[in-house]
Amino acid sequence: MHRPLKKDGFFMVNINGTLIANGKATIAIDNRGLNYGDAVFETLRFSGGKIYFWEDHYFRLMASMRILRMEIPMDFTMEFLEEEILRTISSTGKMEASIRVKLLVWRKTGGKYTPNTNDIEYVISYEKLDTPFYILYETDYEVELFKDHYITSGLLSTLKTNNRLINILGSIFAKENDFQNCLLLNEKKQVVEALNGNLFLISGNVIKTPPLTDGCLNGILRKQLIAIFKKMHDFAFEEASISPFELQKADEIFITNTIQGIVSVTKYRKKKFGNEMAKQLLPKLNLKARMG
Repeated sequence: MHRPLKKDGFFMVNINGTLIANGKATIAIDNRGLNYGDAVFETLRFSGGKIYFWEDHYFRLMASMRILRMEIPMDFTMEFLEEEILRTISSTGKMEASIRVKLLVWRKTGGKYTPNTNDIEYVISYEKLDTPFYILYETDYEVELFKDHYITSGLLSTLKTNNRLINILGSIFAKENDFQNCLLLNEKKQVVEALNGNLFLISGNVIKTPPLTDGCLNGILRKQLIAIFKKMHDFAFEEASISPFELQKADEIFITNTIQGIVSVTKYRKKKFGNEMAKQLLPKLNLKARMG
């Protein structure tokens, strides 16, 4: 469970450089992120006094803003944003804590579908995490395909925008049917990702993950694990499309995201899976997080 860090009864948020108690923070009703989904975000893990994989997060955010034709302020440097994040966290007096940070950027108010400006605003918020490093929970974790709606393959699906209706509806479906997660399909009926992270399959000595061209999120943990896999010479790594039929043939399936790290799938329909690769990867990932 994630719990807000509090100061004087509130936890603080950073809106455009101003720290405000969460209970007093507001946005306009014509906010473009709220009205049109005209926003991108990064979810960050802070632990041990540092932001995990901050450089990768920063450059993904910059790339996303450029793709969405947002105007990047001259002072929106990696150093400036890191300082703002750390300043927000330090307002809690809990710099030794492990924290989930969300950095949300939206285009300024004005216009309808055609914006009046490409200038941006931002907010930084946070919650407490329960563990200071990535751990592997060895509990039942059953998944199912979510087939009511599909991800559209292409560049926009790889971005972390706040257009997450498929993820929301899939999460409701999972909750109603007692699944821990669902796997999402694109319009070609290829398995793309989970509701909250990228997907990896292990079959024999082959490690496989969907390519970005299939519409999966350009995940930060995905990038870190791919780098690790390419140094594991006993295994062959592939970025290739995954059909639903491959799921039950796999030896192991796991999901990755910046906050949880690696989550092993234990069951899909009648097939049960092990977690040997996940156990191998976990110390490598924690070391990379501390060093990178």
